[in-house]
Amino acid sequence: MDSETVIGLAAIISAGFTISIGSLGPALGQGRAVAQALASIAQQPDEANTISRTLFVGLAMIESTAIYCFVVAMILIFLNPFWNHVIGAGG
Repeated sequence: MDSETVIGLAAIISAGFTISIGSLGPALGQGRAVAQALASIAQQPDEANTISRTLFVGLAMIESTAIYCFVVAMILIFLNPFWNHVIGAGG
């Protein structure tokens, strides 16, 4: 295998791990946040609006971590800085 193939293979595998591991944590965090919000609303129905508003802000913050992982994966696949280095060194 030549070096371009190795760089491409490493980029694709790294992007896959980035997405899979990087989305696992936010998914678990969002599930726990929603479960706790529902439990809080069940205990205090009068505060449902406040709890829901706070929940949506928290979910947006949690989701940003998964979005950052997606951006890193896209950079690894499409804007990998090692491609230019390998192609330039190869002549």
